[in-house]
Amino acid sequence: MSCFSCMSPRPKNVREYDEDMVPRSNSSAVHARGESSDSGSGNGRKEGSSKGKSRESNNQNSDVARSFTFKELATATQNFKETNLIGEGGFGCVYKGRLDSGLIVAIKQLNLEGLQGNQEFIVEVLMLSLLHHKNLVNLIGYCTHGDQRLLVYEFMPMGSLENHLFDLEPGTEPLSWRTRLKIAAGAAHGLEYLHKANPPVIYRDLKSSNILLDNEFNPKLSDFGLAKLGPVGDNTHVSTRVMGTYGYCAPEYAMTGKLTLKSDIYSMGVVLLELITGRKAYDTSKKPGEQNLVVWSSPFLKDRRKYVHMVDPSLHGQFSARCLHHAVAITAMCLQEQANFRPMISDIVTALDYLVAQAQSSGPHRGGSHTGKKTSPSEEEFNGNTRKRSFENISVTF
Repeated sequence: MSCFSCMSPRPKNVREYDEDMVPRSNSSAVHARGESSDSGSGNGRKEGSSKGKSRESNNQNSDVARSFTFKELATATQNFKETNLIGEGGFGCVYKGRLDSGLIVAIKQLNLEGLQGNQEFIVEVLMLSLLHHKNLVNLIGYCTHGDQRLLVYEFMPMGSLENHLFDLEPGTEPLSWRTRLKIAAGAAHGLEYLHKANPPVIYRDLKSSNILLDNEFNPKLSDFGLAKLGPVGDNTHVSTRVMGTYGYCAPEYAMTGKLTLKSDIYSMGVVLLELITGRKAYDTSKKPGEQNLVVWSSPFLKDRRKYVHMVDPSLHGQFSARCLHHAVAITAMCLQEQANFRPMISDIVTALDYLVAQAQSSGPHRGGSHTGKKTSPSEEEFNGNTRKRSFENISVTF
């Protein structure tokens, strides 16, 4: 029985996985996309008369990541000009660039002495050459020049989920409840694609900064340098050096180094918690006891009457009580300490798709914010009061 059997199941013909949607050998990187990308930033490259443009045009309908010269990428970023810097971290820096064809791209220049070394670079190129889905970022190409390692991605104009939850610029409206559900569902679809691959792929680095957004707030998972092929046959886990980001890492993986698909499910729960609360997975600016989001939220997750007290204040109560209860129940199950009690990603996708469908029928909204209008009278909103809800067939043990 599904963990979320109280919710409407997806029709059987909604998603089918075939051999075109699974990883293949390294020598067979070309195959049809499982789902085409709906983001305009990775398509529509113009044909040019120059050799460089011709190569780019020839690659636009292929799944093979193109090899760029360092000079091409230096030109695209105006010699990696600081004003084109759009992100940086332990892995290196990300620059916005324009290729000769006019295509806007994101170029990641790796710091090989940082968190993502040469091995992770190779893994990322191979993974994204073999895996294609509308909720995975599209790898356009790469560059290896001396000790330089660069990756060229489609440009995601709305930045990361982290930006919209924690780094809002003045005057920018916060994400609406419905948009948060949409992002959660899309990220879950991307993760489901990885887990359904053959062999399965463990993402290992699911976090809000790795969920990128297009102009319509459609999410795409990015940064696959830490991805690992999952266990096959009679194997129950993959033993590996512990990697990932503190606050998102599953406890059993952090303690033993034993990696499973359920490790990603825990990380998904943390992301859901961030979407619900508007708080960071780990925030050193908070006082002791409140820095770790999972620890802070534990008392709320155990008592439905307290759910409303953990919700992001910037939502101003604009959400359905029923929808919140379902979302928190899903989150709590993802965060179960015992990995085998966590749901499968397919169950999470079913549940989140159901919540998105419910939210879409509740009335108008804008892409990144709520209009401030009341939702449908059939929906209950929190206005300082909590209401009891029964969740048949949902068992939350946190």
